[in-house]
Amino acid sequence: MQIPFESSERASLGVEWELQLVDRETRELTAGAIEILEEIRPEGAEEHPKAKHELLQSTIEIITGICGTVSEAKADLAGTLAEVSAAAERRGLGLMCAGTHPFTDWQSQLISPKERYLELVERMQWLARRLQIFGVHVHVGVRSPDKAIPIVNALCQYQPHFLALSASSPFWKGADTGLASARTKVFESMPTAGLPYQLSGWEEFEGYMATQISSHAIESVREVWWDIRPHPNFGTVELRICDGLPTLDEIGAVAALSQCLVEQFDTQLDRGYTLPTPARWVLQENKWRAARYGLDADIVVDDKGTVRPVRQAILDLVEDLAPTARRLHCEAELRDVERVLAVGASYQRQRAVAAASGGDLKPVVDSLLAEMRDGLPTSGPAGRPTRPVPGPADLPGGHAA
Repeated sequence: MQIPFESSERASLGVEWELQLVDRETRELTAGAIEILEEIRPEGAEEHPKAKHELLQSTIEIITGICGTVSEAKADLAGTLAEVSAAAERRGLGLMCAGTHPFTDWQSQLISPKERYLELVERMQWLARRLQIFGVHVHVGVRSPDKAIPIVNALCQYQPHFLALSASSPFWKGADTGLASARTKVFESMPTAGLPYQLSGWEEFEGYMATQISSHAIESVREVWWDIRPHPNFGTVELRICDGLPTLDEIGAVAALSQCLVEQFDTQLDRGYTLPTPARWVLQENKWRAARYGLDADIVVDDKGTVRPVRQAILDLVEDLAPTARRLHCEAELRDVERVLAVGASYQRQRAVAAASGGDLKPVVDSLLAEMRDGLPTSGPAGRPTRPVPGPADLPGGHAA
């Protein structure tokens, strides 16, 4: 089976941002995507070019066009966000983003009436119905399929960096999960999600896809939801590891990391280097540590079991990528990584709000709505312990809803 790779301009960029529609009165996830997308659809077009349906009717995904720089991608997203936000506001809805909603029960949600999603639910049943999760995907252009698989393999060693930085899903159905990223574990239940297979090259990728399709495990490449994957139709490497990010500042930070890393690997391949293919057990362990402990994780850095704090590993990576960022004109966005570390990742900020409100999670929703509007806070809970926050049922005199 041959899979054409539509080569892209080197280091071109695209970003996909999954937004939650929230009732401003109840703070619950609320359907509204069908009406909003119909309202903002350009006259004569079948759909909005940069705002799309997702699995749930309480979700709208906004996407960029093909961008050259991170600042261009942020501006592109901001323009579409303003359109969607205005239409949502007219319906009493607000927009926010995090890997999960703090308390809405997935069983209350309506599935989008698109054939693709209905077929997914029919095939996957409970696994698909509970996918009340939200992420950010970053595409970086690659000119050759021969480069795509080595770059995917090499990027895998940075999964804990991206996940710890973006972790934003400590709560699930009103309870603190004890994880920094519960979304990660929910999504891993899907049979084609999770860590990518470490393949030897494009030919082996084509063989893998041929087996998947001929055995009716999937119908197309789009149904392979690896954390990092090649996207043949776009000619990109796509990083899907990140939890949903509440602010454009954080979007810019992870987009800059993504673009710089892919560009660095692309350059190394041009110079004849062989990119690393980390051991799978190391990748699996590090992903778990980042999902569990977030920025407090100690990650494994070699096959001998040596560990170091992921926070320091992220700082070192930012320093290493600084020359590449200058060439790609994303120095400011790369420095925003340090801003996130200074104020705390979203899971830390959410837990701090919940703790201050005695375990009430409605203020957490309010804080996420405010961050979407105002951007990354100037101060936060970084450096504080990130213990699970008790919910109302755990407090003296409390009760479950």
